[in-house]
Amino acid sequence: MGNKLAPEWLKEPKDANAFPATIWPRDSRRTANGELEIGGVPVSELTSQFGTPLYVIDEDEFRARAKSVQKAFEDAAVRIGSTAKVYYAGKVLLAGAVVRWIDELGLNVDVASAGELALALASGIDPKRIGLHGNNKSLTEIGRAVSAGVGAIVVDSEIEIERIAAAAGAQEKVQPVRIRVNTGVHAHTHEFLATAREDQKFGISISDVPALVAKIRESSNLEFLGLHSHIGSQIFAVEGFAEAAKRLVKLHAELLNSGPVPELNLGGGFGINYVESDDAPEIGEFASQIADAVAAACIEHGISVPTLAFEPGRSIAGPAGVTLYTVGTIKDVNVEGSVRKYVSIDGGMSDNMRTALYEAAYTVRLASRVSSADQALVRVVGRHCESGDIVVRDDYLPKDVLNGDTLVVAATGAYCFSLSNNYNYLTRPPVVAVRSGKARLIVRGETEADLFDRDVDLHDKFASANKDSY
Repeated sequence: MGNKLAPEWLKEPKDANAFPATIWPRDSRRTANGELEIGGVPVSELTSQFGTPLYVIDEDEFRARAKSVQKAFEDAAVRIGSTAKVYYAGKVLLAGAVVRWIDELGLNVDVASAGELALALASGIDPKRIGLHGNNKSLTEIGRAVSAGVGAIVVDSEIEIERIAAAAGAQEKVQPVRIRVNTGVHAHTHEFLATAREDQKFGISISDVPALVAKIRESSNLEFLGLHSHIGSQIFAVEGFAEAAKRLVKLHAELLNSGPVPELNLGGGFGINYVESDDAPEIGEFASQIADAVAAACIEHGISVPTLAFEPGRSIAGPAGVTLYTVGTIKDVNVEGSVRKYVSIDGGMSDNMRTALYEAAYTVRLASRVSSADQALVRVVGRHCESGDIVVRDDYLPKDVLNGDTLVVAATGAYCFSLSNNYNYLTRPPVVAVRSGKARLIVRGETEADLFDRDVDLHDKFASANKDSY
């Protein structure tokens, strides 16, 4: 009989030493001595060189997933007589190396702040391949985007039309824009991740769009590209995308009566597997069914299929990343006659906030060795002074898990680094890319000097005491 504290969806792994490709990077494997190897690099080499916690990105996995996603949407669009633009959603994982990978693969990049825009530009990608999002863009951000020549700015409120037009006019430019439409579609996802319902901060109600499009068209400094929708995140069911597409195409057809509408952007939010019980559709299934829904709606309204755009992020970066931790204290806690093993690690909600934010589920495995011991229900917790500091709420590890063991958590390539923070003054971990047996640092880990650098009272004192190394 299983542990009654385990949730219904959680089953003991058939092989606790295996790394199934549905969750882990596809070239994850055990070496002859039993340790995990990612991208041809053993975890012992990674931890000895970079320490823990450590974000590890399998570059080949990232590239392969990006190519697969791009091909899926492009092929689906061609099948219905159109073309597709694919924007990598930079908010999930952004670094100079990541932008370079995306650039080399021919994808565009979507950014959502001045900082993300600055990083993308500094990384050398053509500004015309950048899209700028955000529900509260500052005048500075808008001016910077117009000046750089970004390919699209997504309008999220009426006032942004005036702001973008003014910035473009001052620079004697014509800025392409999209309107983010709140379709009212509620995707099958966590309440906090649903971003297209009426009562929330993103987008413009369908009924308000025609008047705002007319306002855009009145400006000689704005070019209307089309409609944009994003219905949520970590979505497994395609029905929400199909319904959003149906509503958007109807609106798209109405707008064609008064001018061109060359594109239709259906956003992202395509789910991935985090635990073995997850059954996320292949990206090709999403692409095919969304394309069919668009084509059917276009036929219904007697219009041509526009250029389609999509913004995947998690489906590219998520499964390509893992996080390594070192085990610290271990406690067996008796709860109503059943035991849950609390395994503390040297990271926590400062490097993976998603469990605390969304009650996200993750998979954890022993990475430094194999074990034939029986499995124990565990909760992997961090070192922060916070009861909600949980990284893996429910999973199984060998009962002989020990202080000093290396653990690995799957599918952390999306949002974990992006949401990292300095709670309790922990330093944020480094990010390492692995490929063909080599590890390369792509984002260095923070030091205490970094933390003190912004503290005015401490900066000079710390710098003076450490002048030889600071």
